This record gives sequence, structure tokens and C-alpha cells, in this order.
Amino acid sequence: MTAIETNDARGLLVPIRRAFAAVREHLEAFGRFTAFCLETFSLILARPGSWARWRIIGPQLFSIGVATIPVVAITGGFIGMILAIEGYWQFEAIGQVNRMGGIINASVTRQIGPVLAAVMVAGRVGCALAAEIGSMRVTEQLDAMRAMAADPVRILVVPRVVACIVMTPILTIYSNLLGASGSWFVSTSFHGVSSVDYWYYTAQYVLWWDPANGLVKSVFFGASIGLIACWKGFTCAPGATGVGRASTAAFVHSFITIVALNLVLAQFLTDLQILLDPRGFSELLS
Repeated sequence: MTAIETNDARGLLVPIRRAFAAVREHLEAFGRFTAFCLETFSLILARPGSWARWRIIGPQLFSIGVATIPVVAITGGFIGMILAIEGYWQFEAIGQVNRMGGIINASVTRQIGPVLAAVMVAGRVGCALAAEIGSMRVTEQLDAMRAMAADPVRILVVPRVVACIVMTPILTIYSNLLGASGSWFVSTSFHGVSSVDYWYYTAQYVLWWDPANGLVKSVFFGASIGLIACWKGFTCAPGATGVGRASTAAFVHSFITIVALNLVLAQFLTDLQILLDPRGFSELLS
């Protein structure tokens, strides 16, 4: 083999090696994140006394949940109005305007409400958590806690993850209620839909399983947002740029995770509904 052929072969191996190195790096990062998640949940379950105190969990519940209610409520209301405006002509074309409430509210409670609330939590809370913990990492406060034999995961991560798990379903309820109310307002005030028909068909189409479906999803969404945001803060790069990138990455990765989880849970919960209540599902289809 000539020198030129040897150099060409080496040139071809460089991108392959880089690709393998990138894959290995991502797998190692995923493994560390998995260990971080397992440690967090083990502390939540094994040591509830370390976080189940109002002075510890109360401020997190307020900052993550209560302070986010106005944003989620306003966004949910406008989404319901938009669905009523955009959906009116499709229902009008098939002569089923009076059934708008049932279809829209079923979509809101199963899909739109949980995803919308989770995205708002990821945007408002996830970025803040990543920036807060990232700033502590940059200023070496996390190292100081470890030097004093204090576990930063137990003290910082566990209360925030628990608050995300608890408050995201509550925010989902607000999103669902405001979405249904916004749709009702537009449908009855601007499109002449009878209020009685709106709520009658809502009761016909929105079964107990639909809000339960959304609440189950919101628990997983809340856990993923809290874990990803805290992990990004724990692993952020030094300096103000690192904190900013960690905040951005926390939202982007949380959003992708929410969409992926919604896809998986939508199929799983639908199959579970058919398994547990086949008669009710068939009656809904008929």
C-alpha cells in the first residue's frame, strides 16, 4: 500500500472514530443521567422525611405551581377559543356544530391540556431550575455542600422534583378547565351553539377516562421536567455562558421528552382503556 493510499485510509477512519466517540459520549451521559434519576427516586421513596416538611416543600410548590397558574390558565383559555374558531367551519360543513363541545373538550382533556401545561412548566420552571442549580455549580456552592457532608441531590433536587410531580397535574386541571371554558364562550357567543347542547355532548364524549388519561400523563411530564432541569443545572459548563446553555438545553430536552412520552403514553393508555373497559370504548365509537 502506497503512502497516498495509507493517508486516504486514515482520512476515512477519522470521521468514523469521531462518530463512535460521539455515540460513546452520549451513552455515557445517558448512563449518568439514569443513575441520577435512580438516586433521586430512591431518596424520594426511602427518605420521605427529608423532603415532606412544609418549610422544605412549600416554597417549591409555590414557585413551581402557584406562580405558574396564571400563565397556564391564560394559555389554556386562548387555546380553547382558537380550537372553537378553527373547528367551527369543519363542524358546520358536516352539520354537527352542536357536537363541537364534546370533540374539543375530549381533545383538550386527553392531549392538549396535559401537553400545554407541561410545556408551560418546562418553559417557566425548567429553565429557572436549571439556571438556579447551574449558578450554584458555577459558584462552587455544590462542592461546598459536599464538603460539609450534605447531599445536594437530597437537599436541592428531591424537593423540586416532588413539587413538579405534584403541581403539574394540578396545572393540567386548570388548563383543561380554562380550555373548555374558552371553547364554550366562543361557541355560544359567536357561533350560536346552544349552551345546553355544548355541555350535553361534552358529557357524552368526555368520559371519566379522558381526564384520568391526561392526569397520568402529567405525572410523567412533571417528573421528566424536574429531573432534566436539575440534571442540566448539575452538569452545566463553567461561566455565565454555561448557565445560559444549560437553561436552554433544559427546555429543549424537556419539550422533546414531553412529546415522546405523550406518543408512548397515548398508545399505552388507549390500549389499557380498551383492555379495562372494552364495552365503554365500543359504545363511544358507536
